[in-house]
Amino acid sequence: MARSPASPTPTQADKAYSSRAIREHLRKRGIQAIIPVPADQRGHRLRRGSRGGRPPAFDREAYKQRNTIERCINRLKQWRGIATRYEKTATIYLAGLHIAGIFLWSAR
Repeated sequence: MARSPASPTPTQADKAYSSRAIREHLRKRGIQAIIPVPADQRGHRLRRGSRGGRPPAFDREAYKQRNTIERCINRLKQWRGIATRYEKTATIYLAGLHIAGIFLWSAR
């Protein structure tokens, strides 16, 4: 008998991924989207009045954590082997990520 899958973690993305198609795709799969709405989409919705619909839910506090993760990934990408993916196997690549992470963490 198959187990029910665990609830998926929310997806955080920037304004470039704030389209109806992407939000609908995530909604069908039961994934919460933490994506800010661009100013032009907000303006279009306001111009349409009541036909514009409600703005999508947005958790500001959860979105702020995205910045920390992005900065960490950018620091890891300073390592040429990680940025260009020289390693052929996933295990070697993961080991390189661990080593780079240890160096970055110890440099703090």
